[in-house]
Amino acid sequence: MSATLVAKDLAAGHGDRTLFSGLDLVVAPGEVIGLVGANGAGKSTLLRLLAGLAAPEEGTLRLSPPTATVGHLPQEPERREGETVHAFLARRTGVAAAQSALDAATEALVAGAPGADDAYATALERWLGLGGADLDERAEEVVASLGLAVGLDRPMTALSGGQAARAGLASLLLSRYDVFLLDEPTNDLDLQGLDLLEKFVTGLRAGTVLVSHDREFLARTVDKVLELDLAQQQVNLYGGGYAAYLEERETARRHAREAYEEYADTRATLEARARTQRNWMDKGVRNARRKATDNDKIGRKFRSEATEKQAAKARQTERLIERLDVVEEPRKEWELRMEIAAAPRSGAVVATLRGATARRGAFSFGPVDLQIDWADRIAVAGANGSGKSTLLAALLGRLPLEAGSAALGPGVVVGEVDQARGLFFGPETLLDAFGAAAAELEPADVRTLLAKFGLKAAHVLRPAATLSPGERTRAALALLQARGVNLLVLDEPTNHLDLPAIEQLESALASYQGTLLLVTHDRRMLQAVHTTRRLEVVDGRVHER
Repeated sequence: MSATLVAKDLAAGHGDRTLFSGLDLVVAPGEVIGLVGANGAGKSTLLRLLAGLAAPEEGTLRLSPPTATVGHLPQEPERREGETVHAFLARRTGVAAAQSALDAATEALVAGAPGADDAYATALERWLGLGGADLDERAEEVVASLGLAVGLDRPMTALSGGQAARAGLASLLLSRYDVFLLDEPTNDLDLQGLDLLEKFVTGLRAGTVLVSHDREFLARTVDKVLELDLAQQQVNLYGGGYAAYLEERETARRHAREAYEEYADTRATLEARARTQRNWMDKGVRNARRKATDNDKIGRKFRSEATEKQAAKARQTERLIERLDVVEEPRKEWELRMEIAAAPRSGAVVATLRGATARRGAFSFGPVDLQIDWADRIAVAGANGSGKSTLLAALLGRLPLEAGSAALGPGVVVGEVDQARGLFFGPETLLDAFGAAAAELEPADVRTLLAKFGLKAAHVLRPAATLSPGERTRAALALLQARGVNLLVLDEPTNHLDLPAIEQLESALASYQGTLLLVTHDRRMLQAVHTTRRLEVVDGRVHER
C-alpha cells in the first residue's frame, strides 16, 4: 500500500547533549531521502525514532495509514546463534513477526475470542503485504541470483563476511515494506551488489530514508538530502539530489560566513564610534568643570551644548547597536586532520607469493604467484567471497598455506585497517587496546591522538567492543598515525566513515609515499586515489589487469 510517514518537531539527544531539535520531515511514497551528517550527529538515532523503536524527547510521528509497515534495516545485521539463512531472511523482511501474529490470531479465531475476526483479517493482510505467501520461492531465486551458494538451512554464523553481506542484501531485495529506513545498506557490498541495490532503491514505490557514505550511491539514488549539522545544531533539507545538495550547502555556508562578517564589521564600526563619542563627551565634561569658575557665560553655554550633543550621539549609536539583528558566528566544525606516519623505506621487494594455495572451509585459494614491489600502489578488486581478504591474509603471513610460500621483504613495516576492525572488538577499554598496539606511546599521548580523531574522554574508557563501527574505524586510522608504516593495507576502509573523514583519508593517501594495497568498492575513492596496478580476484585466483 502507499504510505506516508510524517515527523513533526522531533528532538533527540544523549544525556545533556542535544543531537537535533525542531526536525520536520515528510517521507512520501516513491521518495528517496538521503540522511547525511558527521558520525555522532544522530543519523541512526533518527532512523530508530522514525521506525518507532525509540521515543523522541519532543515531537510527534504519524504514519498514514496506521496499518502500514515500516522496515528498519540497521547497518550491522545481527547474526544470531543458531539462526539459519532462511530464518534470517524471514526476520529481516518482517515475515517472521507477521507469521507469529497470524498464528496467534488464528488460534484466537478458532477459540472464538471476541474480535478475533478483525484481528485475523488484519494479521493476514499484513503477512500477505510483507510477502509471506511466496517468501520461500522468492528467497531461493534471489539467493541464487546473488551467487550465494549456500543452502537456506545453513547457519548465518557459518557464513563468511562476503556471504553474510550477500545475505543482508538478499533480505533487502526480498522486503516489501511500505516505508524503508536503511542504515548504511552499501557497507560490504561489491560492485554487482551496489548495482542491484541502486536499481532496487530507485525502483521502489515506497518512501525511503537511507544513510550512506557512498557518494556515488547517493548521487545515483536520492531525490532529497536531509543534513544533520551537528556543529551548527541545525537540520537542513535540500531538494534536487546529492550533487545539488553539495552545491547548495557550499553556497549556504559561504552566505552564512559573509552574513556574520558583515554583522561583525558593522557592530565593530558602531562600537568604535560609540567609544570615540563617549571619549569626546568625557573630555567635554572635564573641560566644562575646569572652566566652570570663569565668567564667560557664552563659553560655558557652548561647552555644555557641545557635551550634550556628544552624549546624544553616543546614545544614538548605542541604540543602533542594540537594534542590530544578531548573526551568530558559524561554529567551526570538528575536522579530522589525518596523516599516515612513514617508516623508513623497505627493500625493493615488499611481499611475494610463490605457488601459494590455501583453503578456508569449502573455499579454495590459489595457486597464486605475485610480487609486490616498493612504492606499488595496488587496487584489489573482486566480488564478495572471491578471496580478496584471503589474498591479504596470505601476503601478510597470517594464513597457513597448503602449498607454496609467502614472504615479506626486509624492513617492511605493516599498517593495516582490516575489514572487521578486529583490533578494537574486545572487552578491554579503547585506551588499553590502542596502547597495546602502540606500546611506545604514553597513555596521555594515546588520549591526545585519539581525541584528534574525535574519540575523547567518553570513548577511551569504554570497552572497545561497545564502540560504533565508525568509531572503531577512526581508532584503526589513528593507529596508522601513531606508528610509522611503509606497507599500508586497507580493506574496505570507507565502511562506516562519514564523508569528511573519507575525504581526509583520500588526502592522506595522496601524500603517502610507501607501498599501498587498497581493497574498496567505493567508486569515487577508486577515482580519487592514484594507483599503479590493479589486481582482480576471481574464485580464489589473482589476475593483473
